Amino acid sequence: MDRISNLERAYVNEVLDHGFSSKKNYSFVTRLEKEFAEKFHTKYAVAMVNGTVTLHAALEVAGVGEGDEVIVPALTMSSTNMCVLFSNAIPVFADINPDTWTISVEDIQRKITPRTKAIIPVSLYGLSPDIDAIMEIANEHDITVIEDDAQCFLGYYKGRIVGSTAHMSSFSFQAGKHMTSGEGGMVTTNDPELAVMLRRFSGLGYGSIGLDKGRINKDDIQSPTYERHIMMGWNYRPSDLCGAVALAQLQRLDELVDARKKAAKHFMNAVARYEWLIPQAIPEGYTNSYWAMVLKLDNDKITWQEFRNKFREFGGDGIYGAWMLGYLEPMYRTQNFMGREKMIARYGNYKYEHGLCPVAEEIQPRLLQFKTNYWDEAEAVKQAEILCKTADYFN
Repeated sequence: MDRISNLERAYVNEVLDHGFSSKKNYSFVTRLEKEFAEKFHTKYAVAMVNGTVTLHAALEVAGVGEGDEVIVPALTMSSTNMCVLFSNAIPVFADINPDTWTISVEDIQRKITPRTKAIIPVSLYGLSPDIDAIMEIANEHDITVIEDDAQCFLGYYKGRIVGSTAHMSSFSFQAGKHMTSGEGGMVTTNDPELAVMLRRFSGLGYGSIGLDKGRINKDDIQSPTYERHIMMGWNYRPSDLCGAVALAQLQRLDELVDARKKAAKHFMNAVARYEWLIPQAIPEGYTNSYWAMVLKLDNDKITWQEFRNKFREFGGDGIYGAWMLGYLEPMYRTQNFMGREKMIARYGNYKYEHGLCPVAEEIQPRLLQFKTNYWDEAEAVKQAEILCKTADYFN
């Protein structure tokens, strides 16, 4: 199979053929939103330009603002915590589960304060967090839950598709994700009020935008008395070119996800007999969609770099390291938040330093991330064999 098929090309040509005419422009984005909501078993889906602004928009429409705290996992890509700063709120980092590496429900409970306004759990590497337990905590404290599902398309949690349970869920169409339009994103929700707010927030606050209408048209704006903006908003809407590619990818999503799951299975089979290469635990009732296949290197005689170098020497594509924990990045260590550090200081002495999330600090340096986007299964088999050869070398 190919990453990009003739379907994507046909849809893009259709957009180019109509020349972005006002009558047809945004038609692919509209179709994408409708089919995405159906695929992910939600009532509404709102498309945006990428999977970071989706999180920012969700926080804003949830009413998160200055001085509010938002709980985020220590282990994930930094967009998850940066969007909190976009909203002039304060990131509070929670530790991870030692087996699944997703956000720790117990540490969420410990980190809640009277100023906690939202929680952003991440479906890490394609695996859902314990969303029912998180929702139970959130409902008890009147907190909004915004799932970051950028790495999890067609994952399942206790029989439900990931992205259908939280108050809002964010997806990314960045180039490395299960489905892509180069860039792009989507927010799903079952709440009509949140859906309208998301649409208007991402569309410059235009009042004529509604549940089933994602953009204004000429009839709206031609009158000199038309009152355009009923709320503050950003211009986060995607182009119809992105919508066309994303729609085709969505219609092919099952095969795109299946290719990654097959690759992950080959990798896991290759290392099943090595007790010191530990895969991400998959609890009963969960289905991992394997954005990446990740192993914990539990052997103090081998460094992460030594293992990676030998894998590449044998012909492996390479191994990615896990992201630096968010609060240990330079911007947090120096609190270089473009002036927001002054706001944060008004609300407390927030320390972003070693010791904040000890489980994540112990696990993060040991994680070996293997890519799964092999569209030719034979190449995945080859890479799995190289992984086995590497493990044999060190065994």
